[in-house]
Amino acid sequence: MAHAYKALFLSHGGGPMPLLGDSGHREMVAILERIAAKLPKPDALVVVSAHWEEPVPTLTAGANPPLIYDYYGFPAESYEIQYPCPGSPALARRVHDLLGEAGMPAKLDETRGFDHGLFVPLKLMYPQADIPCIQLSLSHTLDPAQHLAMGRALQSLHADNILLIGSGFSFHNLRAFFQPLPREFEAANRAFESWLLQTCGSADYSEPERADLLLRWAEAPGARFCHPREEHLLPLHVCYGAAQGPCRESFELEILNKKASMYLW
Repeated sequence: MAHAYKALFLSHGGGPMPLLGDSGHREMVAILERIAAKLPKPDALVVVSAHWEEPVPTLTAGANPPLIYDYYGFPAESYEIQYPCPGSPALARRVHDLLGEAGMPAKLDETRGFDHGLFVPLKLMYPQADIPCIQLSLSHTLDPAQHLAMGRALQSLHADNILLIGSGFSFHNLRAFFQPLPREFEAANRAFESWLLQTCGSADYSEPERADLLLRWAEAPGARFCHPREEHLLPLHVCYGAAQGPCRESFELEILNKKASMYLW
C-alpha cells in the first residue's frame, strides 16, 4: 500500500493566470501536474485558502458550492471558468468537530462557494473535478500559533486518504510582482525562500524547533518584504501543524519571475 501523503502547500500564482496560458506560470503548471501524478488519488480534499478569512475557522458545508471569481480586471473567459467538483457536508461536519475537540470554535457555511485558491490549482491537478472538496478559512487573527493548532487538530484526516492542501504563495508582495526588483529585493526574495526550504525540509531540527521557527517566521531574512501581510503564508502553517515533520519533498520554481516554493508532506 502506498504511503499516505498528509499535506501539500502550494503556491497558487496570480489569480486565474495559470489557467490562461500565462508564460510566467508555466513552471507552476508543470509542477502541479507532476505532483498530482505522483500522489495516490485522494478520496477527498480539504483546502485552506489564503483568500478566505473569518472570525473563527469556517468550512464550506454545501453539497455543490458555486465558484467565487474573486479577482478583477482579467479577460471575460476568466469569469466563465468551471470546476464542478462536489462539496462534502459530512466531511465539513467532521472537520468542524475535530476543531471543536481541540478547543477551537468553528463554523459551517452552507452557502459560500469555492474561491480561486481552490479552483485554480485543482483544475490543473485534478481536471476531472471528481474529488469531493471542502474549503477551510483562515482565522482573521492571522496568528501563526492558531494556524499551527488548526493543522494539529486535523492530523487524523490522512489516515482516511484525505489530503490537506494549503493554497497560498511563498512570495506574496503584490507591488513587486509587476516591476523589476532592485538587487537588494531580489536578495530578500532569495533569502526568505532559502530560509523556508531549510525550515520545512531539514531533518536537523526537532519538531519543537521547527514549530518555533514557523511561529517566528517574521524574523526570517526577507520575511516582511516577501509577505507584507501573511495570509498567503499561513496555509503552510496549517499543513505543517497536520504533518509534524520535515517535508518529504520540496519544489523550487519561479512564478512571474519571482522565486517561490511548494512543499509535500
